[in-house]
Amino acid sequence: MAKASVVGDITISVDGFVTGPDPDLEHGLGHGGEPLHRWAFSEDPVDQGVLQRAVDRSGAVIMGRRLFDIIDGPNGWNDEVGYGAEHAAPPPVFVVTHGPPASWRLGDRFQFVTDGVGAAVEAAREVAEADEKDVVVMGGGHVIRQALDEGLLDELTLHLSPMLLGRGTPLFDGSRPRSLEQISVEVSSEATHLTYRVSTSP
Repeated sequence: MAKASVVGDITISVDGFVTGPDPDLEHGLGHGGEPLHRWAFSEDPVDQGVLQRAVDRSGAVIMGRRLFDIIDGPNGWNDEVGYGAEHAAPPPVFVVTHGPPASWRLGDRFQFVTDGVGAAVEAAREVAEADEKDVVVMGGGHVIRQALDEGLLDELTLHLSPMLLGRGTPLFDGSRPRSLEQISVEVSSEATHLTYRVSTSP
């Protein structure tokens, strides 16, 4: 059985933010951040191909608690829009949290991991490898940065949205130095999709 790759996958503005300012349950991408993910709903064949391949490779997904609260909220995922945008794909999701919620809306595909990102990666990898797929760390920015700093990511995919947010949630904020090897670039009308292999050393 092949070992599952662990892939950080997130959309980012040209000035380095993964949300606009002041994200909350009503504004999951912050104020003014909604256009970040325009590419995921684009009819551009490049965007569609990138999204389809990402969904197809996802055997398990990892996210942080703040992101979970947003996607489980009233304006979050539903039967039409979920993981993979309009694909609403159903891979199991591991939520990194200090404590699980008392109840949640989205069902038993969600498991809560209380002992860190590393434990979530191990649990997700076991599930993904059973289906010969990969683990995707989808966000938010803090969880991806932590996985990167702890050397848990094999690849990092950034969907660079052509916008400047000015402020918001930064992806790289005091991250440890680390070398990246660029392995693919795909350009659409809505984004530049960049994939890097993550070095095991700075």
